[in-house]
Amino acid sequence: MMTELPLDQVRTLLAVVDEGTFDAAAAALHVTPSAVSQRVKSLEQRTGRVLLMRTKPVRPTESGEVVVRFARQLARLEGRAQAELGMPGSGEPTRLSIAVNADSLATWFLPALTRLPPGLRLCFELRREDEDHTAALLREGAVMAAVTSSPDPVAGCSVRALGRLRYLPVAAPAYAEEWLGTRAGTPLHERIAAAPVVAFDRNDDFQDDFVRSLTGGGAGTLRHFVPTSEGFVASVAAGMGWGMVPEVQARPLLADGRLIHLLPGRSVDVPLFWQQWKLDFPALGAMAEAVAAVAAGTLEQAPPG
Repeated sequence: MMTELPLDQVRTLLAVVDEGTFDAAAAALHVTPSAVSQRVKSLEQRTGRVLLMRTKPVRPTESGEVVVRFARQLARLEGRAQAELGMPGSGEPTRLSIAVNADSLATWFLPALTRLPPGLRLCFELRREDEDHTAALLREGAVMAAVTSSPDPVAGCSVRALGRLRYLPVAAPAYAEEWLGTRAGTPLHERIAAAPVVAFDRNDDFQDDFVRSLTGGGAGTLRHFVPTSEGFVASVAAGMGWGMVPEVQARPLLADGRLIHLLPGRSVDVPLFWQQWKLDFPALGAMAEAVAAVAAGTLEQAPPG
């Protein structure tokens, strides 16, 4: 006999994950904390799995992520059914939660949002995350779609290629002369490993990967962390260090001499993919088409064949 997932328990688990604690979930659901705890325990007994890590804030386990994703999809389907039935309270805007990396947000992604018909009445909830980690938010059920660097679809999701975001190794001219010996004609690989570098955050190893391709070792230990795309570019242009900058952001600064390309002819392309829930949801489908259209006109595309 098939074991059912009681919907009140499923919704309670989602509330705990979203609110972060059992007490906060109880307040949001207008029930007691003991009722929330009992519902979660009952769901865990029914599934035979531990669904939550009792940390602060709580986090879903791998099994819990499956239930959370189901709960979010169920909520979307329920809202759509209410709208089609004309039920009271069904006129609320549809919220689309999407994970996007900072450089895409700063360079090409936002125009896609303006392509969606206003009649859809959408609210966007954008989660900024590195493209290598956006798939994790999909797995957790925290977002419905994501711009990711992974071509491997998350369970329950579809994937489509968007194109490649091109990066250039750049620096301010005065910095390059002082630290890299550009005016003296010093080969880049001889000094770049010891030069100050700008990184997005402590998880950003993009610059290290580039230096590794030249020298076999990582970038310098004197590094500045600047966790916004615009701030990153401004820091490089100010001479704080060199960095890998999207070509579309670097182009005007290269043209007016505020930046120089450290290795002309050399670039790094990061492939980007769109992943989304496999759900018959018109707003999500419209979003996917808008993203693909903007990406086709701004990202590097593979040549035919």
